[in-house]
Amino acid sequence: MTQTSRKGAVIVTGAAQGLGRAFARRLAEDGYAVCLSDIAGDHVAAAADQLEKDGHAALGLAVDVTDEASVDEMVAAVVDRFGSVDGLVNNASIFSTLQMRPFFDIPLAEWRKVVDVNLTGVFICSKAVAAPMRVQGHGRIINISSAVVPMGRQNYLHYVGSKAGVVGMTRAMARELGEWNITVNAILPGATDTGIERATVTQQQRDALIAMRSIKRTQVPDDLCGVASFLMSKDSAFMSGQSLIVDGGAWFS
Repeated sequence: MTQTSRKGAVIVTGAAQGLGRAFARRLAEDGYAVCLSDIAGDHVAAAADQLEKDGHAALGLAVDVTDEASVDEMVAAVVDRFGSVDGLVNNASIFSTLQMRPFFDIPLAEWRKVVDVNLTGVFICSKAVAAPMRVQGHGRIINISSAVVPMGRQNYLHYVGSKAGVVGMTRAMARELGEWNITVNAILPGATDTGIERATVTQQQRDALIAMRSIKRTQVPDDLCGVASFLMSKDSAFMSGQSLIVDGGAWFS
């Protein structure tokens, strides 16, 4: 059954918690119907239920972004429910569970898992939404990279490499999709306090990151949600292939 929204429908991956959940709420408050997807099915269903209780159009789906069939089913479900796919926020990522260590100590299996989710997942999801977006003649793709890319942060080489790849894909996809009025941009967040525990990061390291910033405070999800809202809006219609660093002024491009 099609459920319409005044602004269209947006998919947010990795939306069960943290940044993804915050992005989904902001876009719902902006007037979009939102599909929250995550491999953690129970948690993402609860997040979607809460948005619906708050009066927003929402759908929660258990999705594995590394599985093409799972992603294709998600896109089909969104089109069936909301009538279109107008935006995609590629947020699903592995990071908080990673142990800091030199690249030469990273197990190959862990490398492949991180790249599969953080980079290949962006490819699979973007490929899936490109079809309906081309038919519609419009769309917005927002890729969540990381400020560790310009920073060149050590001891997370698989994460840094995957997020650098997201920036390159953003630029290439922008060129390929522009003729259909589809924009592709990236957000590069700094270290953000999402409430998700990271056992390998000490308070001293957190304080050092804050000290590097021009704006010397903890970064929170709300610092990023407005940027995502802007990139989904008509105000960014002539922007594509861009990488926006949002880290309190720690790194300048």
